[in-house]
Amino acid sequence: QVQLVESGGGLVQAGGSLRLSCAASGLTFRIYAMGWFRQPPGKEREFVAAINWSGSSTIYADSVKGRFTISRDNAENTVYLQMNSLKPEDTADYYCAAPRLATPTLTIQEYDYWGQGTQVTVSS
Repeated sequence: QVQLVESGGGLVQAGGSLRLSCAASGLTFRIYAMGWFRQPPGKEREFVAAINWSGSSTIYADSVKGRFTISRDNAENTVYLQMNSLKPEDTADYYCAAPRLATPTLTIQEYDYWGQGTQVTVSS
């Protein structure tokens, strides 16, 4: 069975950095794209970033472009989200997800597998 386990969340001051990790098991990780989503308090889940199977292609939400970087290590079955210059509006539960696609997608409906999430709080 597919498992996605996020880690690395926490409390950070505005302007700081965090690195989220997502360890995958139960799927052939190296052939699938991966994505990160977030759900701010009281709001709907939204797309953050996605990466293709090889790591050569990435897409980002406009709100994080230039501050966040998604990457992956296929040897370790892990996807990362490096978050720099964090803002209070980045406060959310962050989820990694896997679509049954090799190419990155921002469409939430195309993601079949989800982790449990990790909380990120950015204080002002």
